[in-house]
Amino acid sequence: MIEAFVGLGSNIEDPGKQLDTACHRLAALPNTQLVALSAVYESPPMGPPDQPWYLNACVRLQTTQTPESLLGALLAIEESMGRVRHRRWGERCIDLDLLLFGDSRIQSDRLTLPHPGLYIRDFVLSPLSDLVGSEYVMPNGVDIGTLLAGCTTGSLMKRDIQLPTVDSLGIAP
Repeated sequence: MIEAFVGLGSNIEDPGKQLDTACHRLAALPNTQLVALSAVYESPPMGPPDQPWYLNACVRLQTTQTPESLLGALLAIEESMGRVRHRRWGERCIDLDLLLFGDSRIQSDRLTLPHPGLYIRDFVLSPLSDLVGSEYVMPNGVDIGTLLAGCTTGSLMKRDIQLPTVDSLGIAP
C-alpha cells in the first residue's frame, strides 16, 4: 500500500458537517484505508475576500489505487457532495486536494504531485504537521516546521471541531 495525504477544505453549507461527510466518504473508498485525521483549522480565504473563512483538515490514507484513480475518486466525492466551481479560489462546500502520494512526482494536465501549493500554505502544512510532525522532510528537502515558519498569513487558528475518529469510521487503526 502507498501512503497518500489529502487536504480538505470547506467554507459554505455548514463546513464542519461537510468535512465530516468527506471523511466518511474517504473512509469508504475501495482499496483505501483512512488511517489518521488532523485537527481542524480555520483560515481566511486565499482567493476573493468576499467569502467566508475556511475550515481545513488533512487525512492520511493507505491505498493500492494509482494517483490518477485516487484523484478521480476525490473528484467524484466532491461532485457527489454538490461541489460547483463558480470562480477560481471561490467558495466551496468541499475541496479535496491530493497533496502527496508516496514519493510520486507527477506533472500532467490533470494532476501535479506534490500539490503545487503544498509548500507555501499554512492551512495545508499545519494539518499535515499534525499527522507527520513538524520535523517531517517534504519532497523538496525542507521540513514542515521550516516551511511553516516561512508562511506569512499568520491568521490560521486551530478550531475545537471534532472530525470523526478512525474508530468511529469503523476502521482498525
